Amino acid sequence: MTTVDPIRKKEDISKIKSVLMQSSYRDYLFFEVGINTGLRISDILSLKVSDVKGKYRIELKERKTGKLKKFRINSILKSELEEYTKSKNENDWLFGSFKTDGNPLERTRAYCILNRAAKAAGLKMKIGTHTMRKTFGFHFYRQTKDIALLQVLFNHSSPDVTLRYIGINQNILDEAMEKFVL
Repeated sequence: MTTVDPIRKKEDISKIKSVLMQSSYRDYLFFEVGINTGLRISDILSLKVSDVKGKYRIELKERKTGKLKKFRINSILKSELEEYTKSKNENDWLFGSFKTDGNPLERTRAYCILNRAAKAAGLKMKIGTHTMRKTFGFHFYRQTKDIALLQVLFNHSSPDVTLRYIGINQNILDEAMEKFVL
């Protein structure tokens, strides 16, 4: 399995958002949910409209760990979700497939959507569905500097695992080595 990178530059995130918005609002919002919640792809694709419509928080049982996860939806994402879901039925998949009516977007299709958008945006990094989770983690840490909270959000065993996961260790090493001179 290839390791993917977080999207470190906010300008690159904006480029991908722009490409996705031109393609489909569903695809754009799928990306928004991924980078603003840090959910795994399996949990994003299993969301129903009823999980978010009129809600201030998302509550779900993580597919990978089986653990209950509850977290608040930020105000901007909440507003976008309200707009997106207002004409949808409660039992619809939040990110339904355009080709197979009544089914959720498939993981492989989600991967293709993100890769195509990254390529169109001119990004040269390794992108996959896990990129959204890593991007959330990278920017959450950069904004809050709270590795303990991020570790809890990700259900990681140690802060070092979380730092390595989001690529912060490598950034810190690279910056330190660049500045180091004898």
